[in-house]
Amino acid sequence: MLRINDITYSVEGRPLFESASATIPTGHKVGMVGRNGAGKTTLFRLIRSELALEGGSISLPSQARIGGVAQEVPGNEVSLLDTVLAADTERASLLAEAETATDPARIAEVQTRLTDIDAWSAEARASSILRGLGFDSEEQAMPCSAFSGGWRMRVALAAVLFAQPDYLLLDEPTNYLDLEGALWLENYLGRYPHTVIIISHDRELLNRAVGGILHLENRGLTYYTGNYDQFARQRAANRAVQAAAAKKQDTRRAHLQAFVDRFKAKASKAKQAQSRVKMLEKMETIRAPEDAARTVFSFPEPEELSPPIIATEGVKVGYGDTVVLRNLNLRIDQDDRIALLGKNGQGKSTLAKLLSDRLAPMAGKMNSSNKLRIGFFAQHQVEELRVDETPLQHLLRERPAEGQAKLRARLAGFGLGADQADTVVGRLSGGQKARLSLLLATLSAPHLLILDEPTNHLDIESREALVEALTAYSGAVILVSHDMHLLSLVVDRLWLVSDGTVQPYEGDLGAYRDLLLARDKPPRKQQEEAKPKPKRPSRDSILALRAEARKGEERVQKLNAMRDKLANKLADPALYEDEKKGEAEVWQRKYAEVMNGLDRAEALWMSALEKLERAET
Repeated sequence: MLRINDITYSVEGRPLFESASATIPTGHKVGMVGRNGAGKTTLFRLIRSELALEGGSISLPSQARIGGVAQEVPGNEVSLLDTVLAADTERASLLAEAETATDPARIAEVQTRLTDIDAWSAEARASSILRGLGFDSEEQAMPCSAFSGGWRMRVALAAVLFAQPDYLLLDEPTNYLDLEGALWLENYLGRYPHTVIIISHDRELLNRAVGGILHLENRGLTYYTGNYDQFARQRAANRAVQAAAAKKQDTRRAHLQAFVDRFKAKASKAKQAQSRVKMLEKMETIRAPEDAARTVFSFPEPEELSPPIIATEGVKVGYGDTVVLRNLNLRIDQDDRIALLGKNGQGKSTLAKLLSDRLAPMAGKMNSSNKLRIGFFAQHQVEELRVDETPLQHLLRERPAEGQAKLRARLAGFGLGADQADTVVGRLSGGQKARLSLLLATLSAPHLLILDEPTNHLDIESREALVEALTAYSGAVILVSHDMHLLSLVVDRLWLVSDGTVQPYEGDLGAYRDLLLARDKPPRKQQEEAKPKPKRPSRDSILALRAEARKGEERVQKLNAMRDKLANKLADPALYEDEKKGEAEVWQRKYAEVMNGLDRAEALWMSALEKLERAET
């Protein structure tokens, strides 16, 4: 297992860790979370011994292999498949030795070891990983130099997954993946045979792929069992308990201080006053949890236009003589929230350029309101910001007539305070750059906002703020994103970009996820496909399922009521008086038990409802 014991480390005099400890059991899948700048990436470097600790220790099993995606693969002439195969250094070394070995005993040892590590299926395994990350068979035979940096990062990820290190450290792996690749990775990590630690702000990934959360906060480490939603609930409960204890102590401290102030000058009460002074000095301060400044986005509101704001009839679009999309018959109204689905290379970016007037149609009709304003955000725009200018200078170029006070207020509305407004872009974090690009994209109060992977580099709090802003926004939104949590909360229409055209997708995001994951499963046997359809459930069966669903709902309601009572009990300051310390621990255990029971009850209720829905359709 991985043991982190009382570690201390600082960067440029700023302490990141002070006596921080945690233990991660072997084989566990763990998500590492914390606000930007908390030290997540630094902890990875400490685990890999790339940095020297100031105090404490980090221990791993002897000979444990640690792997991660440090940088993209070089743009050389080696094929993608061979690049991934070379990541298994033991296999490559043994195959090379097998070509030159002459000693019969050694030859036998090499062949036995090659069999043990399943070397003969390596090419198929490497190809499967590359295919899951978006490379078809033809692309796998192409050299790395044929691909851009983002795609080469995918190759680097494929290589480390293929090598299967004992400790797999992944730092924001979905930032360079599309939705299809992110879902494949989520499913793959669930089956990964060794320990995985993921730095991620992707809530769905942290809910589905991990069973523990390592939280970095206040220069310390806390390990929570469960996925991200369970961690969030448990942390909220702990913070409520801590806040109640701090409030109770403040009341006690004020009472003691009032006695000292009142009687310290009276001879008859001097000893009592002095004893209370000592009590105050010995009292260890319980600090209420500090709430970080709330993350916000403030999108300007556009005026209302007559529908539709964009309509296409038989549109064909592409580049030069190459047609990418054809027969586009689309309509967009100002209240639409649309997600573009489909594999990379199918034309999502081409469609976004067409709708944003960056690409003219090759044929067909495209009508739009003459007052239509469009905001466009894509990752390349973040990279194209002027690194030697400040955010304020970026806004001054766009709005030279506006006063600095108003422009600074705009920056503050996107979480860029006074310090960030006057800091050159080259020194801003990835999240701060993304905020600036979002501000520039929405500066004109667009009627249509097209967002291509807007959550890259945004932490979880910022992503939640973006969800709130898009929900409140009165313009149309078109989203391309690998963040299932964002899509599920914002969009209400799905367009599938595939096979050279765009069609409404009739299922929901869950159905699309199942469709993608089903592609990786081996085909069913013909006899299974030939099985007769199951008979429609009887009326008695449906009645039984309804009763099961009703009981599940009642169970959840009872547990919710019990949870609320326990929360009120835990919020009572009197519970934390010294003489009741043991009682407080009992109530906290009961609260944890009720929360676990509630999770199970909700899962059973949802399962019963799904069975009932299938039976009634």
